Amino acid sequence: QELPVQQRTDAVSSLVYEAYARVKDPVYGCVGAISYLQNQVSELQMQLAVAQAEILYIQMQHHDDDEPVTQIPEMGMVLDHNFPSSSNVIHHDSLSRESVFGYDVVS
Repeated sequence: QELPVQQRTDAVSSLVYEAYARVKDPVYGCVGAISYLQNQVSELQMQLAVAQAEILYIQMQHHDDDEPVTQIPEMGMVLDHNFPSSSNVIHHDSLSRESVFGYDVVS
């Protein structure tokens, strides 16, 4: 199928990146890179949830200055125990930031 001219550069960049990823990781290729990035997103979402919970806790402390506030456990520990492990995500130890971003795609 013929691509419009404005999409050809992106298509070539995609093909080159996929080929490079397959050379770097013959088993997982781009899927390994995508999995690595999905894991990073999940971790950052968890960190964001912890930060938001801490902000809420601090706001509640300031709001209830007259009433004593009981101390809650560290939010990181609470979240670590409440999130299931993602068994559907491929974990590959050889993936690193360099193997995912080591190639500059044509822009």
